[in-house]
Amino acid sequence: MRKTVYAAGAVSMVAALAFAAPAQAGGKHDGGRHHNDNAYLSVLHGVPGLTVDVWVEGELTLDDFEPGTLAGPLELDGGTYKIAITASDATSADNPVIGPFKVHLKDGRNYTAVAHLDADGDPTATLFKNKLSASPEGEGKLTVRHVAAAPAVDVLAGDTPVIEDLKNGEQEILTLGAGTVSASVAAAGTTDPVIGPADIPVTEGKNTIVYAWGSLADGTLDVAVQVVDSRPWRGHGH
Repeated sequence: MRKTVYAAGAVSMVAALAFAAPAQAGGKHDGGRHHNDNAYLSVLHGVPGLTVDVWVEGELTLDDFEPGTLAGPLELDGGTYKIAITASDATSADNPVIGPFKVHLKDGRNYTAVAHLDADGDPTATLFKNKLSASPEGEGKLTVRHVAAAPAVDVLAGDTPVIEDLKNGEQEILTLGAGTVSASVAAAGTTDPVIGPADIPVTEGKNTIVYAWGSLADGTLDVAVQVVDSRPWRGHGH
């Protein structure tokens, strides 16, 4: 079972999305200048064996997007954007394999859109809001997201479940001391890993997001990791 961590940036996607995004789609403006507190959007491709193109508002945004790749984040005005995901040889967004679906982004928030398989193995997409609230000093967040074609799972630290009965399309967020966590994923109610164990670093002041993606039946389960900054901690004396 592979345990590869993917964190490949996609500058081409950022540039293309900037042109594809609707002008002033609900964003805040002041004398023609954007406020700094816009929305941020990353995209994770979690459908195994399928290289795709991503279209935003009908414009080709990401060409030959490969499984396991994380692209972004892109700073966008708050608003609604229509995304379609097609086969990599498509000439338009008219015949998507996923979508089209709309994402509504709010200023000041951070999101990840994930193309993945549902519990039955059919392609779908889920928009997650990435939690940015501060953790206490010396601690960080660990977010686990289930986006694999698999039943509900438990996340284990050793043989002890720290997250139980996590279903496809769901997430759980833990606040932990900074350090390295050895974690594995098992079918709910069991301790036999289907992914891992793998060492996951928890970093002070950051939200480390772990995605379980792929297909249990096809033997393609894998892990992707994304790290986002939390807001500064304002504890006593700070």
